[in-house]
Amino acid sequence: MINPKDLLDFFKERRSIRSFKDTPIPDEEIEMILEAGRASPSASNIQPWEFIVIKNKEIISRLASIAPYGRFISQAPVVIAIVGKIDQNPTWYIQDTTLVSMNMMLMAWALGIGTCWIGSIDREKAKTILGIPGYDFLLTVLPMGYISGNIPNPTPRKDMDKIKRIIE
Repeated sequence: MINPKDLLDFFKERRSIRSFKDTPIPDEEIEMILEAGRASPSASNIQPWEFIVIKNKEIISRLASIAPYGRFISQAPVVIAIVGKIDQNPTWYIQDTTLVSMNMMLMAWALGIGTCWIGSIDREKAKTILGIPGYDFLLTVLPMGYISGNIPNPTPRKDMDKIKRIIE
């Protein structure tokens, strides 16, 4: 087992990275990131997801152009699209794929690879670019690459007493 304090410290040190080196990510490391996603829990173990690994620079640039706050996506050597299969689990696909994304982001960080959650993207245009069927849900695209420049400082977190409530 992992030491709980070390794990908590690891969670706290992860950052959103928006500047990437042009260095390719080895396929073995991409596979580890995908395996971390595949290992995620899901409602009734349905696993209603698909992962699309994008290495094509033209496609990556097109995705960057439809993400208002994600122009930096174009720097990433790899982008992983996380797709929820609505037909497999129409109730919990968003929650299930969100768990996938966090597992992937944490595995990437463990490998020294930076990622950033992209919430603001024209999902319908992205689905067209990636050939995702209309009935599936594009949760996010995760640009990733080795970190260029300094790792950002931690962002302030709310005090625990402001966000915690105990019912006994």
